[in-house]
This record gives sequence, C-alpha cells and structure tokens, in this order.
Amino acid sequence: MTEPIQQRITDKIQAVYGAHATLTSLAPLAGDASSRRYYRAHVSGSGTPPSIIIMELPAGSSLPLSSEELAIFKEGPKELPFLNMHRFLSRTGVSVPQLYGQWQEEGILLLEDLGDTALWDRVQGLSESDVLAWYQKAIDELLNLQIRGTQNRDVSCIAFQQRFDFKLYMWEFAHFIEWGLEKRPGSAISGTALDQLRKSFAVIAARLDRQTPCLSHRDYHSWNLMICNEAVRIIDFQDALMAPPQYDLASLLNDRITDSVVRPPLEERLVRYYIDRSRELNGGLNSADEFFEIYRLSTIQRDLKVVGRFYYLDLVKGKPGYMKFVPSTVRRLKRNLASVPQTQAILNLLLDNFEAMQ
Repeated sequence: MTEPIQQRITDKIQAVYGAHATLTSLAPLAGDASSRRYYRAHVSGSGTPPSIIIMELPAGSSLPLSSEELAIFKEGPKELPFLNMHRFLSRTGVSVPQLYGQWQEEGILLLEDLGDTALWDRVQGLSESDVLAWYQKAIDELLNLQIRGTQNRDVSCIAFQQRFDFKLYMWEFAHFIEWGLEKRPGSAISGTALDQLRKSFAVIAARLDRQTPCLSHRDYHSWNLMICNEAVRIIDFQDALMAPPQYDLASLLNDRITDSVVRPPLEERLVRYYIDRSRELNGGLNSADEFFEIYRLSTIQRDLKVVGRFYYLDLVKGKPGYMKFVPSTVRRLKRNLASVPQTQAILNLLLDNFEAMQ
C-alpha cells in the first residue's frame, strides 16, 4: 500500500474521530465489476470502530453504464448516487451499512465494516431447511426495501427518477446480442436469426414494461447481501431504480451459481413465500400464475443481460473473473426458456451458441 493513500485515509479517519485515531493497517479488498476500489482499515483509538471499509470512487464516477447510455436524466445528478440512496434507505429503515464520513469531491467514503461473509458464503454446506430459512430472511429484507421504500417515495431520491422501461430492457437485450453473440469469439449466428431474436425480445420488453414498478435494488443477489450478527445487510444499492418486484427476486434466486444451492423445487417454495409475505404486508398482488410468469420472464431477461455483461467485462474491461459463471447462467437460461411457451422459439435460435458457451 502506497504512503499517499495511507495518509489520505488517515486524514479522513482523524477528521471523523479526532487526532487520537490511528490507522494501524490498510489492506485492499477484492473489487467488483465496477471501477470502485475498496480497502479495510484497522483503527485504534477511543470511540473508533475496530475496522472501517473505505470506498474509493474514480473521478467523475456517477451513473451505471446502462443509464449513461440511455441518457435518461434531464440533467446530471448533483451528488453520488450511492450517497443519495444511502440517505433515503437509512431514513426508510432498510438495513444498509452506516456511513461514517464522506468526501464526495475526492470520491472517498468511510463505511461500517460488515465483515466478509456474504449470504452465498453463509449457506454453503447447510441443509435445505437452513438454506430456505436464510433466503427467507433475504426475502423479508427485500420486501422491506420494496414496500417501505415505495410507500415513502421521495422525488429527491435518484431511484424514483428512473425505471426499467421498454427502452432499458431493449438496451440490455442489445447488450447481450452485441457481446454474447456478435462480438463473442467464435460466435456464429445469421442476420435472420438476429432479427427474429430482436422481435421476440421486444415482445418480452413490452410485457415487462406494462408491470407496475416498485423500488428495486437492481442487483439484489447473494454476494450483495452481507451477514452481520446473523442479520442480512444490503450493500451496492447505488443503481436502484423502479422495476417490477419480480426483478429483484429473480436476481436473488438466480444470479451466477445460486441455483446450485437454490435448486428449482426450493426456488418455487421461495417464490411462493415471497407472494404470501407480500400479500400479508402489502395487500393486493397479481395472481400467483401471473406473478410466476413475470418472474420467469424477468429471470430470462436478466440472465441474457448478464451473459452479455460477462463477455463485455472480459473482452473490454479485462476482467475475466466472471467468465466462470457463464456456463451455469447458460444452463439456467436453457431450462427457463424451455419452460415458458412464448420463449421456446428463442431457445431454438440460441441453442448452438449456448452449447458453445458451455
């Protein structure tokens, strides 16, 4: 760790806790798919927490790529989306890490250290009943975010200024076509097949666009849920927006290799748990059959985007670490596309490419 970053972090910690606070060690943490960098700072001194997470954002960091591409804001945000969302979620009672200090212009945030155990780590080796219990906890926290967040709508919160609509769905489908098909090494697909895919994707996008949206985390998966003191805590919420409620649930139960633990029978039990709890907490909800239909379409749409994203991260960003999740995502896509009558034709068009991805 270089001396300049150590001194910068020391200065920030002392600005919050006083000159007596001492930085005893600073270690980089594994990053994510974004350009953010994270460190764990161990601290000593009266009134200081034993450790703090440092989030360092690159200069000019603001919106997620898809939102930038769509230019959906009339004017750029005046503060970091993370800070905007943190203030709203904290006020709403959603379980997010405490913010100790922030320097927006310098892109430095000091956050509560929630440890290293994500939900995915916590459920490894557990019985099915214990896995069920942990994912029910995650669903309870998701419903807290969706229901209370939507009920406390605030126009100053960035999430309420953007939504998953037809245009955004189609941008994500196009992301899959570009990077999962057209620019993927070894890919072969005809122009006629691509035209048919675009027409089928437009039908799905229109169907999803007609759903009533709620507050959505947008990346509510097992690696963004930390287990701290046996409670589920939420991180990486800066890309929140309005979306059908099924989107976050699809993310939770299907991301990466989640279905190696949450297998289809358990997945169905958890979707029904979500439906039942939502009705208890919020009253009216679509019929179970309709909810499952939109859930399955959301899963398919999201997994297609994810496949394109993984290839994009590998080919453009030089981050090949996510490629190991492509085969499991493709297997799930094949299963889900085959299970929905209106998407079986999509599977036929993609089958050869899917086989190559596995």
